[in-house]
Amino acid sequence: MFKSPIIKIAQKVCPAVISVVVSKDLPKVEDFYSFPYGGKEYIMPMMDKGGKGVVEKTQIGGGSGFIISSDGYVLTSNHVVADTTAEYTVIIDPTHKHYAKVLSRNPINDIAVLKIEGKGFPYVALADSDKIQIGEDVVAIGNPLGEFTDTLSAGIVSGLSRYITAFGGLDNQMQNLRGLIQTDAAINPGNSGGPLVNMKGQVIGVNAAMIMGAQNIGFAIPVNYAKEDLAQVKKYGKIMVPFLGIKYVIISKEMAKANKLPVEEGAMVVREALGEHPVIAGSSADRAGVKEYDIILEVNGQKVTTQNPLGNILQKCSIGQETHFKVLRAGREIILAVTLSEKV
Repeated sequence: MFKSPIIKIAQKVCPAVISVVVSKDLPKVEDFYSFPYGGKEYIMPMMDKGGKGVVEKTQIGGGSGFIISSDGYVLTSNHVVADTTAEYTVIIDPTHKHYAKVLSRNPINDIAVLKIEGKGFPYVALADSDKIQIGEDVVAIGNPLGEFTDTLSAGIVSGLSRYITAFGGLDNQMQNLRGLIQTDAAINPGNSGGPLVNMKGQVIGVNAAMIMGAQNIGFAIPVNYAKEDLAQVKKYGKIMVPFLGIKYVIISKEMAKANKLPVEEGAMVVREALGEHPVIAGSSADRAGVKEYDIILEVNGQKVTTQNPLGNILQKCSIGQETHFKVLRAGREIILAVTLSEKV
């Protein structure tokens, strides 16, 4: 009798796929009350009716992840664990729950590395995502909606090197994600952080996003991005991220036209709110003489575009080495030499 190879993949990978539970100490909900508004009636929570300051541990979110070593290293999506004030619990199965320490968060790649204490954990192997081919069979595994654990969906690699703008996390922050694997394997809310595996049961990507309103269009972060972060975490205990020290917006054709800008690409140095300065005092940019309204056109010869934003280029630069920025200032192009420092 023929057995699908996906059965073996499930047996091999599912024990290492985990749920990540996000919780915080919040005021205790003691009752509910009715609140009429706009011709409708809403049910609202009544917090700490006695004014006693009572709080309780409350689950506020969750996602998926997977264990990648027997000593408890875990990969998931950054937007799953983006809240630095929350606590995180890894659930391997109903009887095995572990407090998880977030070792690194990388919002550029949407990857996070966690650690749970213990030994002998089931884990899954990592493949070389540079060798992925369009059309190869894949399986996405995770816990969609935070309810249906160890859910598998099969499909193929539909595309490579995709670029999307995604919204995720508890605060629905916007993220520009590049180099993505596109798949028609179903990826649903709660699947974020779970593995996308090949037919050998090896991880090729970290499930990241889906297109709302479309069918069978999902995306995963290539696992080689996560390998780089993991190597730094194991060597330094954190990700060594070059830090420039500016507030900026990426210029698009639409933005350039609407604001009558002299160029249609680049990163414009501009403040986000009144009263703040767009160049952080004492930062690498400040020491190099970067000014408000400068437009950074290139870094080490790489053009800054919506497809290749400044954050992605900086991640490839080395801390402590001189980096050259082509800047448009008051209609004139200049070159600034910047020595990038470490982000702390």
